[in-house]
Amino acid sequence: MTISTTSTPQPAAASAPAAALSADEVLRRTLRRHAAGVTVITVPGPAGFTATSFTSVSLRPPLVAFYLGQSASTAPAVHAADRFAVHLLGTGNTDLARQFARSGIDRFDGVAWTRTEDGLPLLDGVPAHLTARITLRQQIGDHLLVVGAVESGSVDQDATALVHHDGAFAAAQPLPDSASG
Repeated sequence: MTISTTSTPQPAAASAPAAALSADEVLRRTLRRHAAGVTVITVPGPAGFTATSFTSVSLRPPLVAFYLGQSASTAPAVHAADRFAVHLLGTGNTDLARQFARSGIDRFDGVAWTRTEDGLPLLDGVPAHLTARITLRQQIGDHLLVVGAVESGSVDQDATALVHHDGAFAAAQPLPDSASG
């Protein structure tokens, strides 16, 4: 929506008419405007990928979820896994986010991480992480929804959250309280 101070309506900024776009293109363009936290999700293998689809589901019981494209190179490992770890990234982890977003490489090469007793990879140097036991896998459209019951986690450092917005990484910064100014 464009707001104008004149009585003549102003066109929206250089965008194709909605009728000319397919529904998937409307979704794609709209989601570019949605800022999302950046995580790396890992499963035994080791396998892992950068994701912005991580979300909380429930506090009681504590459940979290993520989505993964069915054609993703890590999809077979996620289908085989019984647990996953979610690593919440800070602005100091942009190289890690980029590495785990690449295809056709060993994403763990050069990355500091440890393996739990049952093979779950935990990345070093991230502000926080959670581990979860998978309770649901459901194909939804061209993606796989994975829900897990939180088992453990840690918050290791205060850090400015890394977000993805408009095709680029950005920093989530608090805004000044407008009521106090």
